[in-house]
Formats: sequence, structure tokens, C-alpha cells
Amino acid sequence: MTSPDTHHTTYPCGLPLRAGPEVCRLLSVVVLLTSNKHKVRELRPLLTEYGVPFETVPVKKFEIRSDSVVEIARTAAVHAFEQLGRPIVVDDTALFIDALNGFPRTYPAFVLQTIGVDGVLRLMDGIEDRSARFVTAVGFADDGVVETFVGEMRGHISDRPIGSGGFGYDPIFVPEGEDRTYAQLSLSEKTRISHRTRAFREFLTWYVNTYT
Repeated sequence: MTSPDTHHTTYPCGLPLRAGPEVCRLLSVVVLLTSNKHKVRELRPLLTEYGVPFETVPVKKFEIRSDSVVEIARTAAVHAFEQLGRPIVVDDTALFIDALNGFPRTYPAFVLQTIGVDGVLRLMDGIEDRSARFVTAVGFADDGVVETFVGEMRGHISDRPIGSGGFGYDPIFVPEGEDRTYAQLSLSEKTRISHRTRAFREFLTWYVNTYT
């Protein structure tokens, strides 16, 4: 790697100059197993911040039925590594709504596809307790290595969809400490606090420390 321009504070891989150029050479490209362009848009700045090079591949995520989001992410990562033989990162998210006995739990995507956010709001019509939480698990698999990392965001379900940003349940989820839904936040605001960011920060901190 050539010496960085003295006017810059980071190497092309995103790590600060003080890290040394050898760090950039040592970090392997990880495969982010997703076809969700919204998710990639949210994760790209975070991966760049940690200097972790990545790419996505059009491989269908292997999903087991489980009440554990950690097991779903772990199994998907292991399965993808067995198929591709490369460092794999997979995330999976669950949504727990207290007044609905935790529904939809580890099946938020299925519920979104079937009844949508409007259907969820109908289920909660007249319910005062609107507390909920998102939990994301990140699974990582490499040769002889399998790890999982978890991030959580508590909040509540709004009484109507608000905002045009984000995706999925963002228009009806108000994160703790906010009076706006995820969909009302800017990309930088959401990625600073979200459940997915919290899980990926845990992973990325471990990955950089372990692989460099």
C-alpha cells in the first residue's frame, strides 16, 4: 500500500493513519449476506468507520424456525460459510411487542409481508401499553470460528405510521429517548442508535481486535 496523502486522516480502507498501513492489509473482505439495499445503505458507513471491507452476494439466506434470533443468525452464518468458504456476516432481527405477548417475535418479516404495519396497528387498536423492543443478532462464521453478537433497542409502537424514511417497521417504531419514529430520523440519526447498529458495533469491535 502506498503512503497515504498527508492531507487525509484515514487510509483508503477507512482506518485512521495511526493504525498503520499493515492493518488495512490484514483485514479480510467479509461477505455480508443480504439482498436488502436499505440495510446495506445503513451498514455501509458503519463498516467504513471500522475499516472493514465487505461485499454482498446474491445467496439466499438459510433460515431455521426458532424462537431465538441468535440461533437463527448463527445457523445462517454457518450454512453460508459451508457454501462459500469465505468469512460470512449475517444478521437477523426480532420484534417483541409486549401487549401482544411478544408477537411477532422472530417472524417480523413474515408478518410484514402478510398483514403489514397497518395490520399490526389494527391488532393494537385500543391498547394503551405500546411498549416494544427490537433485537438484532449478528452471526459471523469463518474457518473454525463462529460468533454471535446482539443489539437491542427498546421503544414503543406509534398509533399510526409516521415518516417516509427507513424501511419495514420504521414508520411505527419510536425508539427509546425519541419522540419520532425511526422513519422520521435521518439516516445518520437512525444508524447512530438503532438495534442493528448496536449489534454490528459489537461485531466490528470484536472483528477488528481479533483479525488485526
